[in-house]
Amino acid sequence: MKQFSCALALLLMVSLASAEDEWPQFRGPDGQGHSLTERLPLKWSETENVVWKTPVPGEGHSSPVISGTQIWLTTAIVKELSEEELKARLAQIENPNNLQLAGTLQLKAICIDRETGKIEHDVDLFTVESPEPKHSLNSYASPTPVIAGDFLVCHFGTYGTAAVNRETGKAAWRVDNLKLDHQNGPGSSPAVWGDLAVIHLDGMDTQSIVALNIKTGDVEWQTTRSGEMDPTPALKKAYGTPLIVETADRPLVISPAANWVYGYDARTGQEIWKAAYGKLGFSTVPRPVLFRNQALIATSYMQSRLLSVRIDGQGDVTDSHIDWISDRQIPQKPSLIVANDRLFFVSDRGIARCLQPESGEEIWFARLPGEYSASPTATGDRLYFFNQDGLCTVIRAGDTFEELAQNQLASAVMASPAIAGNALFIRTADHLYRIEDPDLQPTQN
Repeated sequence: MKQFSCALALLLMVSLASAEDEWPQFRGPDGQGHSLTERLPLKWSETENVVWKTPVPGEGHSSPVISGTQIWLTTAIVKELSEEELKARLAQIENPNNLQLAGTLQLKAICIDRETGKIEHDVDLFTVESPEPKHSLNSYASPTPVIAGDFLVCHFGTYGTAAVNRETGKAAWRVDNLKLDHQNGPGSSPAVWGDLAVIHLDGMDTQSIVALNIKTGDVEWQTTRSGEMDPTPALKKAYGTPLIVETADRPLVISPAANWVYGYDARTGQEIWKAAYGKLGFSTVPRPVLFRNQALIATSYMQSRLLSVRIDGQGDVTDSHIDWISDRQIPQKPSLIVANDRLFFVSDRGIARCLQPESGEEIWFARLPGEYSASPTATGDRLYFFNQDGLCTVIRAGDTFEELAQNQLASAVMASPAIAGNALFIRTADHLYRIEDPDLQPTQN
């Protein structure tokens, strides 16, 4: 067991170190929110340490992804409904509370030059004539794209998945036949293993996980969720993002869905294990994080639960591989983060906690200002937490709560930030920022 844990940790660190200047997927090189830079800025504002600030057209909560000189993100250009059209559509919805409607959507991928902030490519991917409603806290471009070599894979849930050739800025392929009923709009981001893009398809009507060939868009495998779920359709959906790790036995897809978390073989889609949450868990959002051979899973709704599941099991491991459970102030939308052998997170309403990851024992808790959707990032001994009002609280990743700085931008932050080189790339409701401290840059010999 110890050998397995050390090998897994080494693989994760190698992948992170080899991509220190890249941020190719949701939550970075290792999918865990970590950067190795020691020169990330501690303080910024609208006028301090802003290298550039670029307006981003449309709406979207997808995070920026970065490779070389390119920054990519997705966006939705929304045509508003007329007042009469809106009334007619709302009358057809049984419970319209917190839902928003749109007319035609234009779903795009945008490439921004990392050095200048100039938009280099504006790629039309899908036109949607009559989109389904979405939750007011969601967007039609919430899934984060993923960079896979020469390709950028963009996923928009039921509206389609596409690949963009990064050199030409042209769409390489599009598929729009993987349909599902999100109820609240798309949310699951793709993950990459080899030539496969692995995607969750957890709707009210159908629940599965699928792998698409990155070069062609063809379905290489698709596996239906096997765990028993609540019979109510709205309680079967989920919005999570898989985490793929190389273990001693196989490339393992750790995949949170409604009521269950699963482990699959990334090569074939074969289910290896599953563990039940032990209570209702649906609309699951946070991406799993790892500590040694433990997967730490937040279940989201109604009341979020945190489970520690050892990932070396076979079959139904509910009774054998869940080491501990916590039900106190667990986030529903932001992912967790492990730093300095401690587990940190902030609830949607701003309660930050530090736990001992082996046991779940609480070390400290504190209140941060505002409400939270973005996932935290870690660099060195610092943690960066962005709230929905554009305020970032920087704290020490230690055994006592220590606030280091608060930094305010002008508009909302729903997307998780990216880090590349010594810069933070922050997407707000209307701009992408490059934040960097010139006093912290290495000297030139």
